[in-house]
Amino acid sequence: MDSQTVSAQRTVRDAPTTATLKPNALGVLGILFFVLSGQAPLTGIAGAAPLSVALGNGAGTPAAYVLAGAVILLFSVGFVAMGRHVVDAGAFYTYIGTGLGRTAGAGSASVALFAYCVIQASMYGLYGSIVGALVADHTALDLPWWVYALVTMAVVQALGAAGIEMGARVLAVFVLAEFSILLVFGLVTLVTGGGPEGLGVADSFSPSAALQGAPGVAVMFAVASMFGFEATAIYGEEAREPKKTVPRATYLSVVVVTGFFALTSWMLISSYGASKAPEAAGRALAAGDSSGFVFAPIADLFGGWVGDVLPVLLATSLFAGILTFHNSANRYLFSLGRDGQLPAGLCRLNRRHAPWLAGCAQTVIAAALVVPFALAGKDPVVHLFSWFSGLAVLAMMLLYLLTSVSVIVFFRRRRVDDRVWNTLVAPVLGALGLVGAIWLVLANFTTLIGGEASTALWLVLSVPVVMALGVANERVRRRRTEPPTD
Repeated sequence: MDSQTVSAQRTVRDAPTTATLKPNALGVLGILFFVLSGQAPLTGIAGAAPLSVALGNGAGTPAAYVLAGAVILLFSVGFVAMGRHVVDAGAFYTYIGTGLGRTAGAGSASVALFAYCVIQASMYGLYGSIVGALVADHTALDLPWWVYALVTMAVVQALGAAGIEMGARVLAVFVLAEFSILLVFGLVTLVTGGGPEGLGVADSFSPSAALQGAPGVAVMFAVASMFGFEATAIYGEEAREPKKTVPRATYLSVVVVTGFFALTSWMLISSYGASKAPEAAGRALAAGDSSGFVFAPIADLFGGWVGDVLPVLLATSLFAGILTFHNSANRYLFSLGRDGQLPAGLCRLNRRHAPWLAGCAQTVIAAALVVPFALAGKDPVVHLFSWFSGLAVLAMMLLYLLTSVSVIVFFRRRRVDDRVWNTLVAPVLGALGLVGAIWLVLANFTTLIGGEASTALWLVLSVPVVMALGVANERVRRRRTEPPTD
C-alpha cells in the first residue's frame, strides 16, 4: 500500500462525522429551564448570598447582582449576534474557533469541558452531603455521601440517554418548585413593605451601598451565581427555529436570573433589616450553616413546615444542576467527536437522538473526579464543592472573555452584520467588564474556594494547563490528518 493511499484512508477515517442531534425538540421555555436548573436558584441563593452579605458589601449585595447581570447582558449581545451565524452543540468552542482559529477553539473546548465537568463534580459533593443528612434524619440509614453521589450518577446517565425532552420535563418540575417558593417569598415581602427597617432601597441599591465593605467579593459571588446561562447556545441544534429561539432564551434567561437573584437577596436582607443582615449572615457562617440565613426568614413567613421542605428542595436543586451540566458536557464531547477533535464514537446517537456514548464518557469523568475525594476522606462540601465550584467559575469567565474577543474579530473580518452596537460596542464593553470580573475572581480566589493560598494557586494554574493540552491535541491531530507535503 503506497503512502498516498494510506494518507487518503487516514483523512477519511479522521474526517468529521455528520451526526446531528434531534432537531425541533426544545422551545424557549425548555431551554430556559435548562439554564435555570444550571443556575440552581436555591443553591445559588443559599450558598452565595450569605457569603456576599457577610464578607462582601453587606446590604449592598443586590446591587452586585445587578452589576454582574449588566456585564453578562452586554456579553450576551455579541454572543447572540454571532449565534445567528453559528449554530453548534459546541457553543463556546465553535464560536471561539470561528473567530480566533481552530487552535484557540480547541484549547477553549478543553476549558469548557473541564468547567462543566468540575462544576458537576462539585455539585455531587454538596448533593451527597445533603441527601445523606436527609436520609439519616428520616430513617435509620446512615451511608457515606459518596454512595448517594454514585447512585445519582447512574440516574443522571439514564435520564441523559432518555433524550432531551425527558430531561427538560424533569428539570421543569424541580426548577419550578425551588424557583416558586423563593419568588413568592420575595414578592410577599416586597408587597408587605419589607422587614423591621422597611424595604431599604437606598441601603441595597445606592452607589454608596454598592461600594461599601468589599464590593469585589460580592461581585465575584454574583458572577459565580450566573454560571450556566450559555447553555442557550449549546442546545441550538435541538431548538425550534434556533435563530429566534436561542436569542430569546438567552436574553430572557439573563434578565430572569438577574432579577431573581437581586430581588431575593434584597428581600432576605430586608427581612433582617439592612443594619442587622451582615451580622446575621456572619453568625450563620460561623455556625457552619450558611443556608440558615436564607431558610430562617422564609420559615418565619410561611411557617415551620418550610424548614422541612427547603432542604429537600435544595437537594432537588442540586440534582437539576447536575443533570443540566451532564447534558452540557456530553454535548461538548459529542461536538468534539463530530469535529474530529476526539474519537468519532463520541458522536454516536441512540434511537432517541441522545449522545449516549458521550454521556457514558461524561459519567466516567464525573466518577473519576469525585471518587478520589471519597478515597482520601476529604470533606464533600469544604473541599470538593468549594474547590471545584471556584475553579469552574474561573474557567468559565475565561471562556466568556475569549468569546467576546472572538465576536469582535469575527464581525470585523466577515462584515456580515453592520449593527455597530451588537457587533462592536456591546462586545467591547462586555469584554472590559469580564476582564474586571476575572481580576476580582483571581484577587479573591482563596475566599471563593474557602481554602489556602497554595491550594488556590494549584487550582488557578490548572486552567491554563488544560487549555494548553487542548491546543497540543489539536496540533497533533492536524499533523496526523494533513497529507504530507512533497
